[in-house]
Amino acid sequence: MKLSTLSFALTLAFSGLAQAQSQAQATLPASSEPTAFTMSSGTERTPEQLAMLFENADLSLKLDPQTRSVSGNAVLSFKANAELKRLVLELDKNLRIESVSVNGKALANEAISNPEGRLFLSLTQPLQKGEIAEVSIRYQGVPRIAKRAPWDGGFVWSQTASGAPWIASAVQGEGCDLFWPCIDHPMGKPKLMRLHIIVPSPLVVAGNGIAQGMDEKDGWRTYHWQIKHPSTYGIAMNVGPYELLEDSYQSRFGNRIALKMWHLPGNQEKAKHLMSEFAPMLDFFESKFGPYPFGDEKMGVVETPHLGMEHQTINAYGNEYKKSPHGYDWLLHHEFAHEWFGNQMTNQNWDDFWLHEGFASYMQPLYLQYLRGERDYQVGMHEQRLRIVNKFPMVTGRSMSEKEVANGPGNDVYFKGSHILHTLRGQIGDDAFFKAVRLLIYGRNDPKPGNFSPRYSTTKEFIQIVNQITKKEWNWFFKGYLMHAALPELLSKRDGNVLKLEWKLPDGSEFPLPVEVSINNKIVRVAMEKGKGQIQLPAHATFTIDPAAKLLRHEPQIEAWIADVQAKARLARAVK
Repeated sequence: MKLSTLSFALTLAFSGLAQAQSQAQATLPASSEPTAFTMSSGTERTPEQLAMLFENADLSLKLDPQTRSVSGNAVLSFKANAELKRLVLELDKNLRIESVSVNGKALANEAISNPEGRLFLSLTQPLQKGEIAEVSIRYQGVPRIAKRAPWDGGFVWSQTASGAPWIASAVQGEGCDLFWPCIDHPMGKPKLMRLHIIVPSPLVVAGNGIAQGMDEKDGWRTYHWQIKHPSTYGIAMNVGPYELLEDSYQSRFGNRIALKMWHLPGNQEKAKHLMSEFAPMLDFFESKFGPYPFGDEKMGVVETPHLGMEHQTINAYGNEYKKSPHGYDWLLHHEFAHEWFGNQMTNQNWDDFWLHEGFASYMQPLYLQYLRGERDYQVGMHEQRLRIVNKFPMVTGRSMSEKEVANGPGNDVYFKGSHILHTLRGQIGDDAFFKAVRLLIYGRNDPKPGNFSPRYSTTKEFIQIVNQITKKEWNWFFKGYLMHAALPELLSKRDGNVLKLEWKLPDGSEFPLPVEVSINNKIVRVAMEKGKGQIQLPAHATFTIDPAAKLLRHEPQIEAWIADVQAKARLARAVK
């Protein structure tokens, strides 16, 4: 999707910064394309990475919009779980390393290797179990420019309508190593991160976590931020001539949550209107699941020159303040949902990406049900149903990078994942469903501010939670939906006064999912033991299978419509 605001900003950027770019070429080389390794986030961690705990990160980063370059100093602390002869991180090799020291001692050049973006640091003396290594890395260069953020990751060097620099980063697909040395894996979070972002005056930095003040000297400003347990790709640069709106929300759990909205000049009234949606969204999530996970930091939103991204406590927002026909800002809501599904509960591996996107996507029709009632809920579900593709299994059971998931199931992790949850909720009921999701998010069913921490989870754990709460075995349900590309097909045949039903899966396995049938406007539940069932029909009876649309299944009319839309799109491209 190309946003009109982004197109306008880029036009200004190319015209207004042409001279600056020409000058930049004389001082810094243009950024070449990062390696395939750097462009792939979530590659399996090395034995060294598995043997160390990421304690703290302290990142100083100077952003120069004239040269579109960065200069960084990252001070990273690791605790060894076993003897370590070298440390392993990730950093785009196009960012030139100037120096590395470990516990204050400089490493020789031959001890530093970064051929493909995986940074190996050989230690002069092995690190013993329990010891701390404080690694300082100085680097500089031109970070990758995102061609189509946020789908294509990197930096966005844009301008506002007044010509002021407007800068953002969005690196979910490619990872944190595009601009700072990190462990580019979902489980690579540091316990605490401090950020010191240096920008030309009078620009403003909207950062992750809690503001720690600002210093100004010689035409440059340094903004200080601090955040706990940050998702690595959720660390974001957001720079512009921002103005700040502030408010607070009285949580139903007793704490008061700071609300902050950074917007561009001229957008104050629009931003106020958007901010009026913060409290209802917070109340929805807290009433359904539990406390806002980062209530001691903030709920933050910043206007960006790209569509959006779930950057922890500072969600990127570029939806041009547009409401959907349902009367809410879907982009704001979707990214905010990731504070629970992505930042508080993080998938251990990108193979379980649907735990982020499927759950966050289901929150939107669920919110419509909360706001508007059943009609908008069903409409929201149907809108998502039309976007399911069914070309790849949702979960493979093996380690996956984010790019592999994006190029595989892709949007199905959003919309198919959402419908799997819709179907599950219809089977186990609201009480069991919301208990299961609460356990997934917090690891406990009585979350209160201060009694939980961010956690990692898997599809396997969620299945175990559902089995535990319902005291039934649902492995067949998740296998049927997650491990096959094709949807389960429900075959039906009327034989006289008998309606015969049968579930069909690609591998022929049993799928005993009960089916509701409306017979002369009376709902009858068919048990479907071993995936088959039948029911007697009164003479001349009319019936409707799954009248409340509770089941995710193969639907020929939808597949035919999708095929027609795709054919017309191909024809339109051919004509062009």
